[in-house]
Amino acid sequence: MAATEARTGKTRYAGLLGQLAVALCCTCVAAVAATLPEELAEVMYHSYDGGGVQVTGPALRVRKGFGTDFSASASYYVDSISSASIDVVTSASPYTETRKELAASVDWLQGDSLMTLGYVGSDESDYQSDTVSVAVAQTFFGGMSTLSLGYARGDDTVSRVDTDFEDSISRNSYQLGWSQVVTPKILASLDYEAILETGFLNNPYRSARILGAQVPERYPRARNSHAVALRGIGMVRDNNAVELGYRWYRDTWQVQSHTLETAYVRRLRPGLTAEVSYRYYTQDPASFYADDFDAVFEFMARDKELSTFQSHTLGARVTWDLGRSLGPLQRNEISLGYDFIRFDYDDFTDIRNGELYGFDSHVFQVWFGGRW
Repeated sequence: MAATEARTGKTRYAGLLGQLAVALCCTCVAAVAATLPEELAEVMYHSYDGGGVQVTGPALRVRKGFGTDFSASASYYVDSISSASIDVVTSASPYTETRKELAASVDWLQGDSLMTLGYVGSDESDYQSDTVSVAVAQTFFGGMSTLSLGYARGDDTVSRVDTDFEDSISRNSYQLGWSQVVTPKILASLDYEAILETGFLNNPYRSARILGAQVPERYPRARNSHAVALRGIGMVRDNNAVELGYRWYRDTWQVQSHTLETAYVRRLRPGLTAEVSYRYYTQDPASFYADDFDAVFEFMARDKELSTFQSHTLGARVTWDLGRSLGPLQRNEISLGYDFIRFDYDDFTDIRNGELYGFDSHVFQVWFGGRW
């Protein structure tokens, strides 16, 4: 058994890693023209522990500008994975694995347009992934509005370490977004994403059940999904900001989900910012999911991530401005973050005791960043 099983655990906190614990800047929203991303060096250590899955490792990213029109960035992630999840302990043996990810991108600024080309590659013993992307952001009306378009193409290879099984996945992702300065203190955004996937979309290690007997899962070889997200951020008074968000998701497997998010950020004093957040997620099951089938069907899945479940996430972060330079880095900051996540499944049972399954997860982050 290898790291494919731990991918679920990593996915749960991938969004948190992307944030890199950067606190909201408590200043009034201002209209600005298109600019290159900030020159920045970041390092982070993260830890996820929940449902028998432990994932830890460092992450590093560097972004540097070249003249007034170009910038480039590179990042490197390492995940050390140890899994004894419910799927593993009921059908295989616990395992350890290491996943490595390398990403690079180039930005080109032309007037009010910013174009980005990117690549992400990851490697583990039974899963390899390569993704290329292109994105364009165009500002209008003196920087009050921004239209963004994006496309990404992914090609993955899935295998099993204990057999000669190997298959592939192709993925096409399309993004469309609009952000708007509503008032000097309110910024809103509306984003749409469509993902078209074909290939081997299930886990080669996982089993379904028919009247209690384990059989290999069988998934459709195509999945199309659509998601719409609406977010707003505003100043409620000096040194205080509130963020609200809602996301709707639907795919051709009949999975539908709703996500509600909110965050409150306060500057406690110059150089010290605190944030608290809450996220609620609820999901309907796939049309071919069952905890225990009563007959053989064309498609059968017992992946708990395709079942009916809810999760609650409570988070807190504190960010300090160190107020001094460190070598070539200026405006250095350090951030500490923690998230508690509770998962409850409505129609997935722990076959060891016959009870509905649920578990708690803990995510810790330590982040350091400095501007060039």
